[in-house]
Amino acid sequence: MDYLLFRLYGPMMASWGEIAVGETRHTASYPGKSAIIGLIAASLGIKRNDTEKQQQIQQGYALAVEVYSQGTLLRDYHTAQVPDSVGKFTYRTRRDELVLGKSRLGTILSSREYRSDAIALLAVRALPDAPYDLQTIKEHLEEPRFHIYLGRKSCPLAAPMNPQIIEDKKNYYEAFKTYKHKPIMPTDKACEGTLSGRDVYWLRQYDDRHYYWEGESSDFSDSLDLSRMQTRIKHDQPLARERWQFSPRQEHHLYYPGGE
Repeated sequence: MDYLLFRLYGPMMASWGEIAVGETRHTASYPGKSAIIGLIAASLGIKRNDTEKQQQIQQGYALAVEVYSQGTLLRDYHTAQVPDSVGKFTYRTRRDELVLGKSRLGTILSSREYRSDAIALLAVRALPDAPYDLQTIKEHLEEPRFHIYLGRKSCPLAAPMNPQIIEDKKNYYEAFKTYKHKPIMPTDKACEGTLSGRDVYWLRQYDDRHYYWEGESSDFSDSLDLSRMQTRIKHDQPLARERWQFSPRQEHHLYYPGGE
């Protein structure tokens, strides 16, 4: 089995949206399926309103995540102008709120959560109905068609994604362990190509790891003790990106102290 692996790193902020209810916009500690599929689609140049191709990307690949650092949780305080309700009238766009509801504008308070200094390794496996092969996606991750960001447009990448195709591995865990890490930020040209002290800090052998994947337990590993594996429901499978509609899916989580 072949896998495409690439990393995501943000020094200041990343935001992996959870279900948005009320005035606080929470973030998960790792990129979910919606974020990963959106990132791949953006790399390929697929627009949000291209529902058919978005669905093909969603249904054509299986995903796994290895979290090296969940980062530090940050909260950003926001104020926003919105009009109050006018009977049964509905404001359908932000422009409607600001133009048609100009005379009724008020202020609401909200907060948004971010992750600072978070790094994760993503694995993609092509399913039989995959619309693009892994090599094509790899090439577009190296030269994406659209801007890539970590959950929000204010959260840019801080290092190349370093995509690699890992061939002939039995499961995600073997692919993760085969991935060749490259320095995120070399300190100078003399050490270019070597891992910096901070890179070693993230990747050292005895760090704890969090793994997330969908499918069967055997898709992740056939050698590890999976007795601590948890299975839960995540509402991050896109139905319609233009309308921000998502459906539930089943996902497995394994916390593995020591990284081995």
